[in-house]
Amino acid sequence: MIAFVSGQVAALAPDAAVVEVGGIGLAVQCTPDTLSGLRLGKDTRLATSLVVREDSLTLYGFTEDDERQVFELLQTASGVGPRLAQAMLAVHRPDALRRAVATGDEKALTAVPGIGKKGAQKLLLELKDRLGEPLGTGPAVGAPVTSGWRDQLHAALIGLGYATREADEAVAAVTPQAEAEQSPQVPALLRAALQTLNRAR
Repeated sequence: MIAFVSGQVAALAPDAAVVEVGGIGLAVQCTPDTLSGLRLGKDTRLATSLVVREDSLTLYGFTEDDERQVFELLQTASGVGPRLAQAMLAVHRPDALRRAVATGDEKALTAVPGIGKKGAQKLLLELKDRLGEPLGTGPAVGAPVTSGWRDQLHAALIGLGYATREADEAVAAVTPQAEAEQSPQVPALLRAALQTLNRAR
């Protein structure tokens, strides 16, 4: 298993980064929150999880080891693959997911694209004893982002598979909420944007 990659950020995309390690560029799938902390040409260290399929080897990257651990634990639930696990972490921080599962917060899980009411109920049952208690090591909604929230939110939505038009409309829908806050927080805005998109479908 590749536990982490460390090197210079060679390229950034809405849902991935390329990290140069020993002269080789490794493509690493990342959540918008992780990508927002990366800068082209700067060194980084990402905890990683390698997902092996018959036709592919995909590396998923995370800012913290805890995030990677939750990513892997989520996939122990039936019907949860790496893409859905990553979408869950794009919407909720690890502690927020632990809190949702510990308190049976069905609404928090249905905020994730691809999870309906029945799926959320099933996940709450399956994950109850797997994720553990919230660690309380940081804010559940992520670190404040004071600039560029529109670009980050738009990139996050595109990375989750929404069309550009849908992403534009969702960003516009949450703009009043963001402007009312002193420090707009991208993960919280992403949750609100996803809810508007789910209502529109």
